Amino acid sequence: MSIPYVADRQTVVDADALILAFGDDAGFEAASRAESSRDRGNVVGFCRWRQIERLIAVLAGPDAVGTVH
Repeated sequence: MSIPYVADRQTVVDADALILAFGDDAGFEAASRAESSRDRGNVVGFCRWRQIERLIAVLAGPDAVGTVH
């Protein structure tokens, strides 16, 4: 799995909040929010929630991703 792009700290905060609120369904919630943004024509919101969805997948995975020190 590749390392997702993290635009800012708020991206991590939002991913963490979804994980706390929705548990294993956090990725589905992020995808739902991305679809809602797309349906409203909000391209920036769509891209942001897709990034959060990818970050949740990495955080929920069992393996370390990237450089491990």
